[in-house]
Amino acid sequence: MQRNYIQTQEDKLPSTNPIKIQESTTSIETTAGQIIRRVFRILFYVHLILITILVIFLIIHGLLSNGHKHHFHPRKWFPPLLTSAASAGIVAFIWQWLTGYNHSTALKAAFWLSPLLTFAVGILLLLIGSAGALAVGVIAVVSALILSLYACWVNPRFEYATQILSVAMAFYPAKTVVLVILSILISTLYSCFLMSGIGGATASRTSLDTLFISVILLSLAGTMHVIKNTLIVTISRVKFLHFACGADMDICAAFHDTIKYCMGSICIGSTLVPILGVIRGSARTLKLIAGDRDEFLFSCADCYAGLASTLISYGNRWGFVYVGVYNKGFVQASTDAWRMFGRAGLETLIDSDLTGSFCFLFGVAGGAICSLISGTWALAIHENQATEVSIYAFLVGYFMCRVALAWPQACVSAYYIAYAENPQNPQFDSTIPDRIQEFQRYRV
Repeated sequence: MQRNYIQTQEDKLPSTNPIKIQESTTSIETTAGQIIRRVFRILFYVHLILITILVIFLIIHGLLSNGHKHHFHPRKWFPPLLTSAASAGIVAFIWQWLTGYNHSTALKAAFWLSPLLTFAVGILLLLIGSAGALAVGVIAVVSALILSLYACWVNPRFEYATQILSVAMAFYPAKTVVLVILSILISTLYSCFLMSGIGGATASRTSLDTLFISVILLSLAGTMHVIKNTLIVTISRVKFLHFACGADMDICAAFHDTIKYCMGSICIGSTLVPILGVIRGSARTLKLIAGDRDEFLFSCADCYAGLASTLISYGNRWGFVYVGVYNKGFVQASTDAWRMFGRAGLETLIDSDLTGSFCFLFGVAGGAICSLISGTWALAIHENQATEVSIYAFLVGYFMCRVALAWPQACVSAYYIAYAENPQNPQFDSTIPDRIQEFQRYRV
């Protein structure tokens, strides 16, 4: 992002307590940050080249070795697995349409369908009957029970979550849907390509096939996170400008700037956010289990929760907004966003926000649908590989749906950040103040 543009942008923001964009605290820190961002960007593009070479090699090697080995049947392996990628694209389009058309129905569907569909996947895996399928099936059934309990627990928050989605997504930047659709199509093609590589590794059945498959799955997860977060940075920038100062920005220009200037920060965030999210989630779970019955366990859980809360301030999804708006490094952007929430008194509200859970559960539901389609097909024609096909299909469906739902998450993130910068902005209604007053009444 050009320096002059950033300065003009800051002058337009009607913030009463704006974050001061420091050009550098020290030249060493700025140089180090730029080097790290450049390294992550280069690593991502190099990784794409290397994974492409690996997948092409595995496909060719698998086809050549299949004539000598009869344990692998391409006609029974590829149709169910490639269908999962196509099904994921279709499900992603449906989820996107439902979210834009009816926020309340989409929210309830995510929280109530995901446990049911996860339970169905667990039953399917139990029916497959292999040792691996039984283990994963039991995990799926237990997870379905946990998800259903969680849906019951957060049910009182559904009304506010629907309201925040409605006000945040009220304005659609031009060409947003086109950008999301193109991202889904690219994700579908990339998933099909990687699944073909997994098929080649399975066909060759060498001592390194497990390693190759693991590398491909890691590439799938990492690349999908980058695609999703690229959408979040692009859309949240456009939405932030609209909320903060009523300005409209062409989303194509925002996307161009994101690709040109922000990919390093996006790659860093795509690495940190899932890891720190797992740490914080496990800390919450441990603290909930510990309760206050065992003093030692409670103190350990409390210490772990404190550590997780500190870490999350250095790497959180809200930081992607400032990455797009001010071209900050991801850690600095996350820290500034978290500090801004503290100044505005929004920490409790942010902590109870259901947007992240909504997108996650829709991803789980989409993954479960793809797993049921491909797993049932594989079970009917080639039972020996039904477990692998079901798991791969779930992962593809999950990540595809997360890409499709990047734009609601971007809208809500931009809304909260813009509100935190200037709560008196006439662009905002009483949705957030009413919710804060409700929290205060419960405390009293």
